[in-house]
Amino acid sequence: MIPGGGRPPPDPRGTEPEAVLRAKYLDYCSAQVADILLLLSPDEMFVLAQDAAREAGVSGDMGYDQIVHLATGRVSRKLALPPFEVWAQDYEADPSRFDEQLMGFWESEVSSSDDDDRK
Repeated sequence: MIPGGGRPPPDPRGTEPEAVLRAKYLDYCSAQVADILLLLSPDEMFVLAQDAAREAGVSGDMGYDQIVHLATGRVSRKLALPPFEVWAQDYEADPSRFDEQLMGFWESEVSSSDDDDRK
């Protein structure tokens, strides 16, 4: 628990707490997937979702939400994202390489975990 609330203090070695790094990593990965999805036309997204549905054994008509869900999962699996440990080392070596790629979701993730800690 963090006295007085707020974010965990930075590590004395100059690194960020692991909870913050993990939240930033998930934000980074989400941004990479979103970038790919935004490049797809609706037809390409549908074809990608159909392929993913076939692989998963899903049949029948798909609504928009299911198409996006399946396409997102497919892109996530196919995209070469670094494991957390590698990303964290790279991030801590030069945060500026990644900061503009983050969408900001990590901030709400960290503050919601702070709220959970205070309960």
